[in-house]
Amino acid sequence: MSIFDQTIKRRCTNSVKWDAMEKVYGLKDASDILPMWVADMDFAAPAAVSKALQEHAEKTVFGYSYVSDEAIQAIVDWQNTHHDWHIDKGSIVFCNGVVAAIANSIMALTNSGDKVLISSPVYPPFYNIPKSNAREIVNCPLVEKDGTFVYDFEAFEQALAQNVKAYILCNPHNPGGYVWDEATLKEIVRLCAKYDVVIISDEIHSDLMLDGSKHTPLAKIAGDETDRIITCMAPTKTFNLAGIQVAYTIVTDEKKRMLLEAVNMASGQGSLNTFASVAIQAAYTEGSSWLEEMLTYISNNMDYVIAELEQLPGIHMTKPQGTYLLWIDYRELGLDEKEIMKRLLENGKLAIEPGSKYGEEGRGFLRMNVACSFDTVKDGVQRFKQAFQQ
Repeated sequence: MSIFDQTIKRRCTNSVKWDAMEKVYGLKDASDILPMWVADMDFAAPAAVSKALQEHAEKTVFGYSYVSDEAIQAIVDWQNTHHDWHIDKGSIVFCNGVVAAIANSIMALTNSGDKVLISSPVYPPFYNIPKSNAREIVNCPLVEKDGTFVYDFEAFEQALAQNVKAYILCNPHNPGGYVWDEATLKEIVRLCAKYDVVIISDEIHSDLMLDGSKHTPLAKIAGDETDRIITCMAPTKTFNLAGIQVAYTIVTDEKKRMLLEAVNMASGQGSLNTFASVAIQAAYTEGSSWLEEMLTYISNNMDYVIAELEQLPGIHMTKPQGTYLLWIDYRELGLDEKEIMKRLLENGKLAIEPGSKYGEEGRGFLRMNVACSFDTVKDGVQRFKQAFQQ
Protein backbone atom coordinates (compact mmCIF):
# COMPACT_ATOMS: atom_id res chain seq x y z
CA MET A 1 0.00 0.00 0.00
CA SER A 2 1.32 3.42 -0.97
CA ILE A 3 1.45 6.28 1.52
CA PHE A 4 -0.61 8.17 -1.06
CA ASP A 5 -3.49 5.68 -0.76
CA GLN A 6 -4.39 7.24 2.57
CA THR A 7 -7.55 9.35 2.46
CA ILE A 8 -7.05 12.25 4.85
CA LYS A 9 -10.08 14.02 6.32
CA ARG A 10 -9.77 17.67 5.35
CA ARG A 11 -13.31 18.90 5.74
CA CYS A 12 -13.77 21.34 8.65
CA THR A 13 -10.06 22.24 8.69
CA ASN A 14 -10.43 25.72 7.13
CA SER A 15 -9.30 24.20 3.84
CA VAL A 16 -10.08 26.37 0.83
CA LYS A 17 -10.43 23.25 -1.30
CA TRP A 18 -12.86 21.46 1.01
CA ASP A 19 -14.50 24.18 3.09
CA ALA A 20 -14.94 27.14 0.71
CA MET A 21 -17.02 25.49 -2.01
CA GLU A 22 -20.25 27.17 -0.90
CA LYS A 23 -18.67 30.55 -1.55
CA VAL A 24 -16.76 29.59 -4.70
CA TYR A 25 -19.63 27.77 -6.43
CA GLY A 26 -22.56 29.66 -4.93
CA LEU A 27 -23.96 26.64 -3.08
CA LYS A 28 -26.10 26.59 0.04
CA ASP A 29 -24.53 23.35 1.21
CA ALA A 30 -21.48 21.61 -0.25
CA SER A 31 -21.17 18.85 2.34
CA ASP A 32 -21.90 16.18 -0.29
CA ILE A 33 -19.68 17.71 -3.00
CA LEU A 34 -16.32 16.11 -3.82
CA PRO A 35 -13.69 18.82 -4.51
CA MET A 36 -11.30 18.18 -7.39
CA TRP A 37 -10.84 21.81 -8.35
CA VAL A 38 -8.14 24.07 -6.87
CA ALA A 39 -4.49 22.98 -7.31
CA ASP A 40 -4.02 21.66 -3.78
CA MET A 41 -3.09 18.02 -3.12
CA ASP A 42 -4.92 15.81 -0.64
CA PHE A 43 -1.63 14.10 0.22
CA ALA A 44 0.19 14.51 3.52
CA ALA A 45 3.40 16.50 3.15
CA PRO A 46 6.66 14.53 3.34
CA ALA A 47 7.19 13.11 6.82
CA ALA A 48 10.56 14.87 7.05
CA VAL A 49 8.89 18.23 6.52
CA SER A 50 6.19 17.57 9.11
CA LYS A 51 8.83 16.42 11.60
CA ALA A 52 10.98 19.51 11.03
CA LEU A 53 7.98 21.82 11.47
CA GLN A 54 6.88 20.01 14.63
CA GLU A 55 10.36 20.27 16.11
CA HIS A 56 10.42 23.97 15.30
CA ALA A 57 7.00 24.44 16.91
CA GLU A 58 8.31 22.86 20.10
CA LYS A 59 10.75 25.75 20.51
CA THR A 60 7.67 27.75 21.64
CA VAL A 61 9.16 31.16 20.79
CA PHE A 62 8.26 32.51 17.35
CA GLY A 63 10.00 35.85 17.11
CA TYR A 64 11.38 37.55 14.03
CA SER A 65 13.54 35.26 11.94
CA TYR A 66 15.42 35.14 8.65
CA VAL A 67 15.99 32.43 6.06
CA SER A 68 18.92 30.27 7.09
CA ASP A 69 22.03 29.77 5.00
CA GLU A 70 21.19 26.05 5.00
CA ALA A 71 17.78 26.71 3.44
CA ILE A 72 19.29 28.96 0.78
CA GLN A 73 21.90 26.32 -0.03
CA ALA A 74 19.11 23.74 -0.25
CA ILE A 75 17.48 25.82 -3.00
CA VAL A 76 20.76 26.05 -4.90
CA ASP A 77 21.37 22.31 -4.56
CA TRP A 78 17.82 21.41 -5.58
CA GLN A 79 17.96 23.42 -8.79
CA ASN A 80 21.35 21.95 -9.59
CA THR A 81 20.31 18.35 -8.92
CA HIS A 82 16.80 18.37 -10.36
CA HIS A 83 17.08 20.86 -13.23
CA ASP A 84 20.82 21.00 -13.92
CA TRP A 85 20.56 24.72 -13.30
CA HIS A 86 23.40 26.43 -11.50
CA ILE A 87 22.20 29.51 -9.65
CA ASP A 88 23.98 31.95 -7.38
CA LYS A 89 22.82 32.36 -3.78
CA GLY A 90 22.85 36.11 -4.20
CA SER A 91 20.28 35.97 -7.01
CA ILE A 92 17.53 34.64 -4.70
CA VAL A 93 14.81 37.02 -3.51
CA PHE A 94 12.16 35.60 -1.16
CA CYS A 95 8.45 36.37 -1.17
CA ASN A 96 5.24 35.09 0.43
CA GLY A 97 4.06 33.29 -2.69
CA VAL A 98 4.49 33.07 -6.44
CA VAL A 99 1.40 35.23 -7.06
CA ALA A 100 2.91 37.90 -4.81
CA ALA A 101 6.25 37.49 -6.61
CA ILE A 102 4.57 38.10 -9.97
CA ALA A 103 2.72 41.13 -8.62
CA ASN A 104 5.82 42.63 -7.05
CA SER A 105 7.86 41.99 -10.21
CA ILE A 106 5.27 43.87 -12.27
CA MET A 107 5.28 46.74 -9.77
CA ALA A 108 9.08 46.84 -9.71
CA LEU A 109 9.81 46.56 -13.42
CA THR A 110 6.92 48.31 -15.17
CA ASN A 111 5.07 51.58 -14.70
CA SER A 112 1.42 52.48 -14.32
CA GLY A 113 -0.28 52.26 -17.72
CA ASP A 114 2.35 49.94 -19.21
CA LYS A 115 1.28 46.96 -21.31
CA VAL A 116 1.77 43.43 -19.98
CA LEU A 117 1.48 40.46 -22.34
CA ILE A 118 -0.11 37.11 -21.46
CA SER A 119 -0.99 34.00 -23.47
CA SER A 120 -4.40 32.52 -22.67
CA PRO A 121 -5.75 30.12 -21.58
CA VAL A 122 -3.68 30.68 -18.48
CA TYR A 123 -3.69 30.93 -14.68
CA PRO A 124 -6.27 33.62 -13.66
CA PRO A 125 -3.89 35.87 -11.64
CA PHE A 126 -2.04 36.57 -14.91
CA TYR A 127 -5.13 38.58 -15.89
CA ASN A 128 -6.00 39.99 -12.49
CA ILE A 129 -2.64 41.14 -11.14
CA PRO A 130 -1.65 43.54 -13.95
CA LYS A 131 -5.16 45.02 -14.07
CA SER A 132 -5.24 45.49 -10.30
CA ASN A 133 -1.95 47.36 -10.53
CA ALA A 134 -3.07 49.76 -13.29
CA ARG A 135 -1.34 47.92 -16.14
CA GLU A 136 -2.95 47.18 -19.49
CA ILE A 137 -3.33 43.54 -20.53
CA VAL A 138 -2.37 42.48 -24.05
CA ASN A 139 -3.47 38.91 -24.76
CA CYS A 140 -1.88 36.78 -27.47
CA PRO A 141 -3.76 33.48 -27.14
CA LEU A 142 -2.15 30.12 -27.63
CA VAL A 143 -3.51 28.17 -30.60
CA GLU A 144 -4.68 24.58 -30.81
CA LYS A 145 -2.65 21.98 -32.67
CA ASP A 146 -2.94 18.20 -32.46
CA GLY A 147 -4.88 18.23 -29.21
CA THR A 148 -2.67 20.72 -27.42
CA PHE A 149 -2.00 24.46 -27.31
CA VAL A 150 1.08 26.00 -28.94
CA TYR A 151 2.50 29.46 -29.60
CA ASP A 152 1.71 31.36 -32.78
CA PHE A 153 5.00 33.26 -32.90
CA GLU A 154 3.95 35.55 -35.72
CA ALA A 155 1.04 36.77 -33.59
CA PHE A 156 3.28 36.78 -30.51
CA GLU A 157 5.72 39.16 -32.19
CA GLN A 158 2.91 41.41 -33.35
CA ALA A 159 1.69 41.60 -29.76
CA LEU A 160 5.17 42.41 -28.44
CA ALA A 161 5.45 45.20 -30.99
CA GLN A 162 2.56 47.04 -29.27
CA ASN A 163 5.05 48.60 -26.85
CA VAL A 164 4.71 45.74 -24.35
CA LYS A 165 6.99 46.07 -21.31
CA ALA A 166 6.63 42.64 -19.67
CA TYR A 167 5.53 39.12 -20.59
CA ILE A 168 4.23 36.65 -18.00
CA LEU A 169 5.15 33.09 -18.99
CA CYS A 170 3.61 29.97 -17.44
CA ASN A 171 6.32 27.29 -17.61
CA PRO A 172 5.10 24.54 -17.24
CA HIS A 173 1.68 25.58 -18.45
CA ASN A 174 -1.33 25.83 -16.18
CA PRO A 175 -4.05 24.72 -16.95
CA GLY A 176 -2.88 22.58 -19.87
CA GLY A 177 0.07 20.79 -18.29
CA TYR A 178 2.31 21.46 -21.29
CA VAL A 179 6.06 21.38 -20.68
CA TRP A 180 7.49 23.88 -23.14
CA ASP A 181 10.44 22.54 -25.12
CA GLU A 182 13.75 24.33 -25.43
CA ALA A 183 13.08 25.54 -28.97
CA THR A 184 9.84 27.22 -27.89
CA LEU A 185 11.49 28.83 -24.88
CA LYS A 186 14.42 30.11 -26.93
CA GLU A 187 12.05 31.73 -29.42
CA ILE A 188 10.17 33.43 -26.58
CA VAL A 189 13.47 34.80 -25.27
CA ARG A 190 14.62 35.90 -28.74
CA LEU A 191 11.46 37.83 -29.48
CA CYS A 192 11.23 39.41 -26.04
CA ALA A 193 14.86 40.50 -26.35
CA LYS A 194 14.13 42.00 -29.78
CA TYR A 195 11.46 44.25 -28.23
CA ASP A 196 13.28 44.73 -24.91
CA VAL A 197 10.55 43.01 -22.88
CA VAL A 198 11.08 41.69 -19.35
CA ILE A 199 9.96 38.07 -18.85
CA ILE A 200 8.35 37.01 -15.59
CA SER A 201 8.44 33.22 -15.66
CA ASP A 202 6.07 31.37 -13.31
CA GLU A 203 7.76 27.99 -12.80
CA ILE A 204 5.95 26.82 -9.67
CA HIS A 205 4.99 23.50 -11.34
CA SER A 206 8.57 22.83 -12.48
CA ASP A 207 9.12 19.79 -10.24
CA LEU A 208 5.87 18.08 -11.21
CA MET A 209 7.10 16.28 -14.31
CA LEU A 210 5.32 13.12 -15.48
CA ASP A 211 6.59 10.07 -17.35
CA GLY A 212 10.13 11.30 -17.91
CA SER A 213 9.30 14.83 -19.05
CA LYS A 214 12.01 17.37 -18.25
CA HIS A 215 11.49 20.93 -17.13
CA THR A 216 13.72 23.56 -18.71
CA PRO A 217 14.16 26.72 -16.63
CA LEU A 218 13.82 29.65 -19.00
CA ALA A 219 16.82 31.47 -17.54
CA LYS A 220 18.97 28.38 -17.97
CA ILE A 221 18.75 28.52 -21.78
CA ALA A 222 18.50 32.30 -22.21
CA GLY A 223 22.21 32.86 -22.81
CA ASP A 224 23.08 36.56 -22.87
CA GLU A 225 19.44 37.46 -22.14
CA THR A 226 19.30 35.87 -18.68
CA ASP A 227 19.19 39.28 -17.00
CA ARG A 228 15.78 40.11 -18.51
CA ILE A 229 14.18 37.09 -16.76
CA ILE A 230 12.55 36.92 -13.33
CA THR A 231 12.04 33.25 -12.42
CA CYS A 232 9.34 32.57 -9.81
CA MET A 233 9.52 29.26 -7.94
CA ALA A 234 8.44 27.61 -4.69
CA PRO A 235 8.48 24.27 -2.86
CA THR A 236 4.81 24.73 -2.02
CA LYS A 237 3.21 23.16 -5.11
CA THR A 238 5.79 20.38 -5.17
CA PHE A 239 5.32 19.26 -1.57
CA ASN A 240 1.76 20.47 -0.82
CA LEU A 241 2.87 23.32 1.43
CA ALA A 242 0.73 26.18 0.11
CA GLY A 243 -0.34 27.13 3.62
CA ILE A 244 3.29 27.84 4.57
CA GLN A 245 3.21 30.71 2.04
CA VAL A 246 6.78 30.84 0.81
CA ALA A 247 8.27 31.40 -2.63
CA TYR A 248 11.40 32.81 -4.19
CA THR A 249 12.53 34.51 -7.36
CA ILE A 250 15.82 34.07 -9.19
CA VAL A 251 16.98 37.48 -10.44
CA THR A 252 20.45 37.63 -11.97
CA ASP A 253 20.42 41.34 -12.81
CA GLU A 254 21.47 43.40 -9.79
CA LYS A 255 19.39 46.46 -10.69
CA LYS A 256 16.21 44.41 -11.16
CA ARG A 257 16.92 42.52 -7.96
CA MET A 258 17.27 45.75 -5.98
CA LEU A 259 14.04 47.10 -7.46
CA LEU A 260 12.19 43.90 -6.57
CA GLU A 261 13.58 43.87 -3.04
CA ALA A 262 12.50 47.49 -2.61
CA VAL A 263 8.92 46.66 -3.66
CA ASN A 264 8.90 43.65 -1.34
CA MET A 265 9.86 45.90 1.55
CA ALA A 266 7.38 48.61 0.56
CA SER A 267 4.54 46.07 0.46
CA GLY A 268 5.43 44.65 3.87
CA GLN A 269 6.82 41.41 2.44
CA GLY A 270 10.42 41.88 3.45
CA SER A 271 10.55 38.73 5.57
CA LEU A 272 9.01 35.25 5.71
CA ASN A 273 7.19 33.55 8.55
CA THR A 274 9.36 31.56 10.95
CA PHE A 275 8.27 28.17 9.56
CA ALA A 276 9.16 28.97 5.94
CA SER A 277 12.91 28.50 6.23
CA VAL A 278 12.41 25.20 8.06
CA ALA A 279 10.02 23.92 5.39
CA ILE A 280 12.32 24.89 2.52
CA GLN A 281 15.32 23.15 4.02
CA ALA A 282 13.48 19.96 4.96
CA ALA A 283 11.61 19.67 1.66
CA TYR A 284 14.59 20.29 -0.58
CA THR A 285 17.05 18.15 1.38
CA GLU A 286 14.80 15.22 2.30
CA GLY A 287 11.85 15.27 -0.09
CA SER A 288 13.21 13.75 -3.30
CA SER A 289 12.07 10.16 -2.73
CA TRP A 290 8.61 11.35 -1.65
CA LEU A 291 8.34 13.42 -4.84
CA GLU A 292 9.43 10.55 -7.07
CA GLU A 293 6.84 8.19 -5.58
CA MET A 294 4.15 10.85 -5.70
CA LEU A 295 4.72 11.56 -9.39
CA THR A 296 4.37 7.87 -10.24
CA TYR A 297 1.14 7.79 -8.27
CA ILE A 298 -0.18 10.89 -10.07
CA SER A 299 0.71 9.39 -13.44
CA ASN A 300 -1.25 6.24 -12.62
CA ASN A 301 -4.21 8.34 -11.48
CA MET A 302 -4.07 10.24 -14.77
CA ASP A 303 -4.03 7.01 -16.80
CA TYR A 304 -7.09 5.72 -14.96
CA VAL A 305 -9.10 8.92 -15.32
CA ILE A 306 -8.30 9.27 -19.01
CA ALA A 307 -9.17 5.64 -19.77
CA GLU A 308 -12.49 5.95 -17.95
CA LEU A 309 -13.65 9.38 -19.09
CA GLU A 310 -12.75 8.91 -22.74
CA GLN A 311 -15.40 6.19 -22.85
CA LEU A 312 -17.95 8.97 -22.54
CA PRO A 313 -19.24 10.40 -25.85
CA GLY A 314 -17.87 13.85 -26.61
CA ILE A 315 -15.20 13.87 -23.89
CA HIS A 316 -11.52 14.11 -24.88
CA MET A 317 -8.24 14.82 -23.14
CA THR A 318 -4.49 14.45 -23.58
CA LYS A 319 -2.31 13.29 -20.72
CA PRO A 320 -0.33 16.27 -19.43
CA GLN A 321 3.44 16.26 -19.48
CA GLY A 322 3.51 17.96 -16.10
CA THR A 323 1.35 19.06 -13.14
CA TYR A 324 -1.42 17.00 -11.53
CA LEU A 325 -4.13 18.84 -13.48
CA LEU A 326 -6.15 17.27 -16.28
CA TRP A 327 -7.51 19.53 -19.03
CA ILE A 328 -10.77 17.99 -20.28
CA ASP A 329 -12.34 18.94 -23.64
CA TYR A 330 -16.15 18.62 -23.73
CA ARG A 331 -16.87 20.83 -26.75
CA GLU A 332 -18.31 17.99 -28.83
CA LEU A 333 -21.19 17.72 -26.35
CA GLY A 334 -22.56 21.03 -27.62
CA LEU A 335 -23.47 22.13 -24.10
CA ASP A 336 -22.67 25.53 -22.70
CA GLU A 337 -20.51 25.91 -19.63
CA LYS A 338 -23.36 26.86 -17.33
CA GLU A 339 -25.19 23.62 -18.14
CA ILE A 340 -22.00 21.56 -17.75
CA MET A 341 -21.29 23.02 -14.31
CA LYS A 342 -24.91 22.53 -13.25
CA ARG A 343 -24.76 18.85 -14.19
CA LEU A 344 -21.45 18.33 -12.42
CA LEU A 345 -22.55 20.02 -9.20
CA GLU A 346 -26.18 18.91 -9.06
CA ASN A 347 -26.12 15.47 -10.71
CA GLY A 348 -22.54 14.43 -10.03
CA LYS A 349 -21.90 16.26 -6.76
CA LEU A 350 -18.45 17.05 -8.15
CA ALA A 351 -16.57 20.35 -8.09
CA ILE A 352 -14.05 20.90 -10.88
CA GLU A 353 -13.07 24.14 -12.55
CA PRO A 354 -14.72 25.68 -15.63
CA GLY A 355 -12.28 26.42 -18.42
CA SER A 356 -13.48 29.98 -18.95
CA LYS A 357 -11.82 30.84 -15.65
CA TYR A 358 -8.57 30.67 -17.66
CA GLY A 359 -9.81 32.91 -20.46
CA GLU A 360 -12.23 32.61 -23.37
CA GLU A 361 -9.88 30.13 -25.06
CA GLY A 362 -10.57 27.80 -22.14
CA ARG A 363 -14.32 27.76 -22.69
CA GLY A 364 -15.36 24.21 -23.57
CA PHE A 365 -12.80 22.71 -21.19
CA LEU A 366 -12.67 21.67 -17.53
CA ARG A 367 -9.68 21.45 -15.18
CA MET A 368 -9.63 18.44 -12.86
CA ASN A 369 -7.18 17.87 -9.99
CA VAL A 370 -6.16 14.20 -9.55
CA ALA A 371 -3.69 14.73 -6.68
CA CYS A 372 -5.63 12.57 -4.26
CA SER A 373 -5.93 8.95 -3.22
CA PHE A 374 -6.92 6.41 -5.86
CA ASP A 375 -10.15 5.75 -3.96
CA THR A 376 -10.99 9.45 -4.25
CA VAL A 377 -10.09 9.43 -7.94
CA LYS A 378 -12.42 6.49 -8.56
CA ASP A 379 -15.17 8.30 -6.67
CA GLY A 380 -14.57 11.41 -8.78
CA VAL A 381 -14.74 9.45 -12.02
CA GLN A 382 -18.05 7.86 -11.02
CA ARG A 383 -19.44 11.26 -10.09
CA PHE A 384 -18.30 12.69 -13.44
CA LYS A 385 -20.06 9.86 -15.27
CA GLN A 386 -23.17 10.30 -13.15
CA ALA A 387 -23.30 13.97 -14.10
CA PHE A 388 -23.90 13.05 -17.74
CA GLN A 389 -26.30 10.15 -17.31
CA GLN A 390 -29.74 11.19 -18.52
